[in-house]
Amino acid sequence: MGITNKEINLSFSSEVTAIPGGDHLNSCFSCGACSGICPVSQAIPDFDPRKIIHMIRMGLKERLLSSDLLWYCSKCRSCVFVCPQDVAFADIMTALRKMAVEEGYVTEQDLRDKGKVAWVERDQCVSCLTCVRVCPWQVPKIDQKGVADILAKDCRACGICVSECPAQAIQLNESEDERLIAACGTTK
Repeated sequence: MGITNKEINLSFSSEVTAIPGGDHLNSCFSCGACSGICPVSQAIPDFDPRKIIHMIRMGLKERLLSSDLLWYCSKCRSCVFVCPQDVAFADIMTALRKMAVEEGYVTEQDLRDKGKVAWVERDQCVSCLTCVRVCPWQVPKIDQKGVADILAKDCRACGICVSECPAQAIQLNESEDERLIAACGTTK
């Protein structure tokens, strides 16, 4: 698929670098170490960290922010350890995800459907605080009504709170990338 002038947003790269985590972008010289080590790119060939950085630099904002590519990154940070420039590609992905949510390219319901955020069934929550205690990223909070709440922009969809909730009030759909990876394993 070709690129038209209408698709190019010249300020996209600077918008990304202005967000915490995105500031690493300008250090990248496209060596490809991140793409070589990325376990997601091994299972899902369309996900390529070097290609994503190239799309940012080309100004393909709408194409990238509306793409499912953003949500495939597992944030395992394997890319961080092999990068000779300390680019922290996982942090760039976090910045892009934040931008996609804040600018309306994806909704909280889209993220739920994709299996990228957990949510609380409020009528089932017993306010036991288990989710608050077990989340390594301190995402679940107790609201003013005494019920757990998970902000979509912060959730990493790790599933810890889902598995630990004694009331089974926290839900998380199977993610599309898990389905793709499972499909790859059955075709070999």
